[in-house]
Amino acid sequence: MLKKDIAKMIDHTLLKPAKESQITALCDEAKSYGFASVCVNPCHVKLASKCLDGSSVKVCTVIGFPLGENTTATKVFETKNAIKNGATEIDMVINQSWAKSNAWKKVEKEVALVKKACGEVLLKVILETCNLTDKQIREACKACVSAGAQFVKTSTGFGKGGATVEAVSLMADMVHPAGLKVKASGGVHNYDEAVAMVKNGADRIGASCGVEICKE
Repeated sequence: MLKKDIAKMIDHTLLKPAKESQITALCDEAKSYGFASVCVNPCHVKLASKCLDGSSVKVCTVIGFPLGENTTATKVFETKNAIKNGATEIDMVINQSWAKSNAWKKVEKEVALVKKACGEVLLKVILETCNLTDKQIREACKACVSAGAQFVKTSTGFGKGGATVEAVSLMADMVHPAGLKVKASGGVHNYDEAVAMVKNGADRIGASCGVEICKE
């Protein structure tokens, strides 16, 4: 797989505390390498949007991060506020307590409400697969399909584990037939790992080391 093809699939990510200069540098790198998006915390969306104005790079932000245990009303407000500030992609975390309790109707309803708040803006739903059984991953995927999301995503990068080829393959089997896509995020450190994720069904790669991946 060509380096430029991988680059187009990368969400260039910085979700740790960051200075404005680091966000600006992140955006400059994304433009230089042709990444799909930058993924930043909500407080940096306005700056990223300004830096990327006129480019093809999207502005992605996270909602309910990292546990997904905000109230639904808070997630809906966060989503609307982020879009108002310039976000063009939303990565929301499902409520981890509901997922571990197999409360899938609650999960589906919340994702649907966030999707409604997104309007035409792309919604990716973070499952945090390291906390779920294979059966729960399947059920989470079903809920996201029913709720109208466009992507399911493996991980926040702040859990006990990140993306695995097994989880990505399982998610792809569940959602690709329904027209949804898969984002592998967390623990993708190099080119070989990124290619392995793509070969197992990933359509996007979330990584904080996108530049290093493309330089290999």
